[in-house]
Amino acid sequence: MEKHSTLFFVGLLALATLRIAATYSVFNHTADEPGHIAVGMQWLDEGRYTYESQHPPLARIAVAFGPFLMGRHTANQPNRDKEGIDILYGDGHYLRNLTLARMGILPFFWVSCIVLYAATRAILGEPVALCSVFLYSFLPPVLAHAGLATTDMPLTAMLAASFVTGLMWLQRPTTRRSLLFGACTGLAIVSKFSVFAFLPVSAGAALLCYLVAARPGWRTLLADIRGRFVPLLLAAAVAILVVWAVYRFSIGKVAYLGMTLPFPELFDGIKEVFQHNAIGHPAYLFGKRSHFGWWYYYPVVLAVKTPLPFLALFFIGLAVSLRKSRRALAAYWLPLAFSLGILFFSLTSHINIGVRHILPVYLGFSITAAIGAVWLYRQSSTARWALWILGALLVWHGASSLLSHPDYIPYTNLLAGDYPERILVDSDLDWGQDMIRLGKRLRELGARQVAFNPLVMSYLEEAHGFPPITLMQPTRPSPGWNAASLTVMLSGRLGMYDQFPNAKLWTEGVKPTERVGKGVYLWYVPGPQDPPLKR
Repeated sequence: MEKHSTLFFVGLLALATLRIAATYSVFNHTADEPGHIAVGMQWLDEGRYTYESQHPPLARIAVAFGPFLMGRHTANQPNRDKEGIDILYGDGHYLRNLTLARMGILPFFWVSCIVLYAATRAILGEPVALCSVFLYSFLPPVLAHAGLATTDMPLTAMLAASFVTGLMWLQRPTTRRSLLFGACTGLAIVSKFSVFAFLPVSAGAALLCYLVAARPGWRTLLADIRGRFVPLLLAAAVAILVVWAVYRFSIGKVAYLGMTLPFPELFDGIKEVFQHNAIGHPAYLFGKRSHFGWWYYYPVVLAVKTPLPFLALFFIGLAVSLRKSRRALAAYWLPLAFSLGILFFSLTSHINIGVRHILPVYLGFSITAAIGAVWLYRQSSTARWALWILGALLVWHGASSLLSHPDYIPYTNLLAGDYPERILVDSDLDWGQDMIRLGKRLRELGARQVAFNPLVMSYLEEAHGFPPITLMQPTRPSPGWNAASLTVMLSGRLGMYDQFPNAKLWTEGVKPTERVGKGVYLWYVPGPQDPPLKR
């Protein structure tokens, strides 16, 4: 493997790319994708960024670029979701436009793998690097969000690039490394505003590792700071220039600061993020609803969304890392510092709607899991059981990932059981991705009408072959076919049940006739004039 490491790496990257691309035509757009495409198209087509500023432009430009090249343009709809729907459906080439939008995220997935491989190889060697890429590129949550036109994979890639180039810069702050660190940090900032929390906490955790491992004196620290002050200013200037360029060198008034600044959209977006977190977001966990979430939400989601063999290797790698000498501590704990810093910060978040919000943690965790795998392999020279355990865990990890295809979005491990909706919904299970499947199934059943409250905005009847749709009532079923998005039904999204806050939903305790995909329940309720049920 070491002799042909580059070939193995390229092979892993190619396999993951094929698996991601194979999902494009299976799933319709998810709840967030049209809005991101619309805002990016406005930036490309009109040079404006006014639909929504809560997310920065980079990922949105990437997902709008493909449809833009095929002649799609803004239609000046009243909101970004309607605008995105018009871009996807307006010319009659829905799947082509959606595929082109999702392809814009693939380069970010490649960047995340390249950064993971190069950084791990430099610090921990070729075997750990290759194994970490294998484990990471087979994670269903990673494959899921690498295949969607959203902001989560761009954040993962550019945050990792900023962190790694920052470590390179700290080691030797040359002009070239200052430029690279600044550029990567600027691109991370315009990927998603989570970077303003994730990068400082991961950098702070990395600094703690350094202090524990090296135990430098105050004079050494002060000398290091003085020697890096000017290169840091250069890196900061490059980062600001990159951010300003992505915002088209805009200058404007920032109302809440009372001053005119470059890229005012960034400051408005940061304010929106703080406001969003302050007011919370509809969340669901273990059958309970909350508008402010739970501090333990993300640990629970990681526990059920991550393949069990990956978790086993991670805890083995964690034990190995804890046993390392102080001299080797920094190398083994830097990946953990990156991921645990992000995870611990996420405990304070009031926006609990999916593992995608902490997707970067899988990078550091993959390295620690690879450390565990390589340790087992080296133990096999004296203990054959270690090789059997390693082989079983790697095969299990690969098989569980392959068998989950193409349903990477709703993937859960054995801990979640047969009814993961008892634990989680939203972008971890049902993000509205099964409308193509539902339309096909309703046609097979010969349904003449369906009562349904869709999670996503789309042309279900015209483009996806749905029969006429009526809204499903929460207190009584409609005769014939009734369909329910698990996210709408369980989390109360769209305000579906607000008018009946104390009523028992008719869907509770009524076993569905069948399940379509992973995110939709379907019931048949006989009515006096309904045609015979087709099986």
